[in-house]
Amino acid sequence: MSESKRLFFALEIPGDIQQHIVRWRAEQFPVEAGRPVAAANLHITLAFLGDVSEEKQRILAAQAGRIAQPAFQLRLDDAGHWPRSRVVWLGPRQAPRGLLQLANLLRAQAARSGCAQSPQPFHPHVTLLRNAQHRVALPPPGFGWTFPVDAFVLYESLFEQGRTRYKPVDRWLLK
Repeated sequence: MSESKRLFFALEIPGDIQQHIVRWRAEQFPVEAGRPVAAANLHITLAFLGDVSEEKQRILAAQAGRIAQPAFQLRLDDAGHWPRSRVVWLGPRQAPRGLLQLANLLRAQAARSGCAQSPQPFHPHVTLLRNAQHRVALPPPGFGWTFPVDAFVLYESLFEQGRTRYKPVDRWLLK
């Protein structure tokens, strides 16, 4: 019997944008604000799947491959702090319709396949800092990065040598 994998669907953040965000984060937030997420781990989760068997992974991948949706532009121009989850995030002030449709499709397919989904509404975001235990001063408006989204990815979450890293498992192009 094969082991399960901890999986999620997400949007990649292009490497050049990751580097811009990391530099901006270092300028905007003091070291004590929280634990920075590694540049390579910056992404926008579309649907968290949890621990998934190989068989269920195949089913979810086949369903994802049937999604026919146009590519879209995404602008990250908003930031916030969720004190309860102790996360500082970056996201779109106004999410594009294509992003919301893609996330809703993937979340619905995951739920039908037995992957429990959060009852919270989808809030697209990139986690910048974890363990932000104290009030965090947010940067003033005026920042932002825009990039084309022409694919989504199935990632595996791996915990190795005391660190979490996300490994791409599969990718689908948007039309």
